[in-house]
Amino acid sequence: MSDFNNGYARPLPQSADMSVDAGLRAFMLGVYNKLALGLVVAGVLAYVTGNVPAVQQLLFARTDDGRIGLTLLGMIIQFSPLVLLFGSMFFMKNPTAKGVNLLYWAVVSTIGAGLGVLFLRYTGGSLASTFFVTAAAFAGLSLVGYTTKKDLTAMGSFLIMGVIGLIIASIVNMFMQSGALYLIISALGVLIFSGLIAYDTQRLKMTYYALGGNQEAMGVATGFGALSLFINFVNLFQFLLAFMGGSRE
Repeated sequence: MSDFNNGYARPLPQSADMSVDAGLRAFMLGVYNKLALGLVVAGVLAYVTGNVPAVQQLLFARTDDGRIGLTLLGMIIQFSPLVLLFGSMFFMKNPTAKGVNLLYWAVVSTIGAGLGVLFLRYTGGSLASTFFVTAAAFAGLSLVGYTTKKDLTAMGSFLIMGVIGLIIASIVNMFMQSGALYLIISALGVLIFSGLIAYDTQRLKMTYYALGGNQEAMGVATGFGALSLFINFVNLFQFLLAFMGGSRE
């Protein structure tokens, strides 16, 4: 259930100085460094939970029809990111950089552990190739969001509504088990999260200008920004696997 959580919903400021300066570059670099480290941590945890038998058996199990299911602990891990994100909306009314940092690593760790199931469903080669395609797409889309002069606010609002639609459609398909609907959801997911990468990158840039050099606020924004981009990356990766992943099953 790590698929649909897009955190850090903040409105864009109405105006900003769009010139590129050293402070903005340092701010964005801090976000990207945190994102990169989060992807490494998530990847290591996914590899461990998906390939180390003693750990794998704690989270995943085969059902009677041969499908991969979740143990009780596995279900807790899968739903933990949603609980953490929704809980943060109520318990982090005045977030601090330290609190957001803890939230970020908690979400990264639980999503990473849950992604171990992908090693049971797809071949290692297809996971690696899909990851590199996702990374290349992410870099290009983030560059678009960083450099475009067009305000993406309206598009972002539309895409967030699309995420809600994806959640509903995915819940429906849990009961229908329709392969065609699954492919439609995956295609829409690729488009929606591609757009969100560009939108969230622009939002981070505008947020930097709005904060006016407030270091504590920028620490919070760095954590939320990395979290938002991390979730976008993971979702894009998972939806691309529907088309690029070589199945083990």
